[in-house]
Amino acid sequence: MYSSIIKKVLMALSGIFLMVFLLQHLAINLTSLFPDDGNTFNKISHFMGYNPLVQFVLQPILIFGVFFHFIMGFVLEYQNRKARISKYIYHKTRSSWVSKNMILSGLVILAFLALHFYDFWIPEMDYKYINFKQPDSLKYFHELQEKFYGQTTRTTIYCISFILLGLHLNHGLSSSFQSVGISNKKEKNLQRLAIIYSFIISFGFSFIAIYHYFVH
Repeated sequence: MYSSIIKKVLMALSGIFLMVFLLQHLAINLTSLFPDDGNTFNKISHFMGYNPLVQFVLQPILIFGVFFHFIMGFVLEYQNRKARISKYIYHKTRSSWVSKNMILSGLVILAFLALHFYDFWIPEMDYKYINFKQPDSLKYFHELQEKFYGQTTRTTIYCISFILLGLHLNHGLSSSFQSVGISNKKEKNLQRLAIIYSFIISFGFSFIAIYHYFVH
């Protein structure tokens, strides 16, 4: 029992950590909308891309956090399925579709992360650590535009993934606060916070993708 509680708390803490990162990531990406030809976005991205603390400390922690969160999610889902008396009872619960399919939405998000890594992270690693090219502070905004401008399939996949991410976050944030022991008296406020946060993340990233689909 205690083992299960510890796993849920660790799952919640890793989820909250990733939510903080998403908010920071969104804030940086929103600068790509500034009417300065991408200068602000390039400067921030260059700093994040070449700062040793970010690259060799925070980035490995982030990657570990992502994999830890997903692996722990699969473990807890497997344990929950074993604990259920029957599938009949499972389907008769009043749980929302999102809460019943957190693993499904998580798998879609994981696939989206793979695409996102393929689009941005892997080329950057190749650029910096395999070909050892000199830092180019102007390439970030150009690459962002090229990935989305007129790219219907990629933009659609990103937007659908962001919507599912929002739904996943909405349920996950509420569950995370409960797992770390926050009082039920604050449940309604937390639900509102979860809705607002998940909408900001989902809408914000989707808007950025759609904007760069039309504007070059």
